[in-house]
Amino acid sequence: MSRSRLLAALLLALLLAAGGLFWWWTRPVPPAEPALVLRPARFAELPGWSEDDPRPALEAFARSCRALARRPPNEPLGRDPALGRVADWQAICAALSAPFADAAGARRALEERFRPWLATDRGGSEGLFTGYFEPLLEGALAPDPVYRYPLYGRPEDLVTVELGRFDPSLEGRRIAGRVERGRLVPYPTRAEIDGGALAGRGLELAWVADPVALFFLHVQGSGRIRLAEGGELRVGYADQNGHPYRAIGRDLVEMGALAREEVSMQRIKAWLAAHPERTFELLHKNPSYVFFRRLELEPGAPGPPGSQGVPLTPGRSLAVDRRFVPLGVPLWLDTIAPFPEGEGPLRRLVVAQDTGGAIRGPVRGDVFWGSGPEAEHAAGHMKSRGRYWLLLPKGLDPTRSE
Repeated sequence: MSRSRLLAALLLALLLAAGGLFWWWTRPVPPAEPALVLRPARFAELPGWSEDDPRPALEAFARSCRALARRPPNEPLGRDPALGRVADWQAICAALSAPFADAAGARRALEERFRPWLATDRGGSEGLFTGYFEPLLEGALAPDPVYRYPLYGRPEDLVTVELGRFDPSLEGRRIAGRVERGRLVPYPTRAEIDGGALAGRGLELAWVADPVALFFLHVQGSGRIRLAEGGELRVGYADQNGHPYRAIGRDLVEMGALAREEVSMQRIKAWLAAHPERTFELLHKNPSYVFFRRLELEPGAPGPPGSQGVPLTPGRSLAVDRRFVPLGVPLWLDTIAPFPEGEGPLRRLVVAQDTGGAIRGPVRGDVFWGSGPEAEHAAGHMKSRGRYWLLLPKGLDPTRSE
């Protein structure tokens, strides 16, 4: 090779190496995976601690305790063993089982047995808090020209895969689909199911009159159907088709139909009512689809069962991301809520008793408000920044593994 060609080849190699080095230094750094990092606190630091009456939350906690009593004592309470084993919590349950005569006594009992820990996502202590409720729909057990939209039970061919069972690095992630020719393929989307993908399989639990109300039943996860034949059918979450949840409020913002600060369930419903010809176009942007099951509630239950299998308590049950927060843990919540009399602080003891497809992250919560117009108002308008503290049994130090 001539000297000129050799120099040209060396120059090209240097340029390629420099370009690769430049790319390596300038390539985007992927964001860090969310992680729950707890910081110790004192009860005196909790905003509003001395003003709340924690007894309704302790009644909710007692229901969680009944679920814990059925679990092996040496089993970790959640996915992080640092948050204690079931036995640590069963002892707390026994100590707090008796009713308290007043709020002050209940607070003292909590202070004697728990220590608060501020929840952060790698140091960031603020997250998003929303609300949900139990809607009432009009329906029937058989279709007719009024009741045309099916409420489906869980299909037998829906396969759910917990990926953490195959790769520990994927703990907490799941996919769902169905098997075709020995391979797992995506399950039909919302648009495909509304188009008849599941018709004729006998999966209908009931038929309802309003497709928008049905859509928001999917978002809430549980509800009641007032039947034309008489009586009510109560339904709850059974499974989901595996497609990611997409917030249609975001689509309305991107379309210029609503300003970001205007988005609420009520405003979305109003827009759909004013544009009926675009209803399914918008609803089908969310490919996620929820399947339901009939619920038989225990006598005196304050609400439908959550993911822990215990009845939810209005205003005191919180849906969390169970990858980070175990179900059954009491939390001190500090956020803002849209009360009927106006927006104001929501500072109270709650219990992690539910989960949801849109509840993702170490500092993220969804308050269960119950049923009725006031609950619908609060759930539909709540979209607040806030914080929470986990109340963990004294003696546990969740930072020891850091």
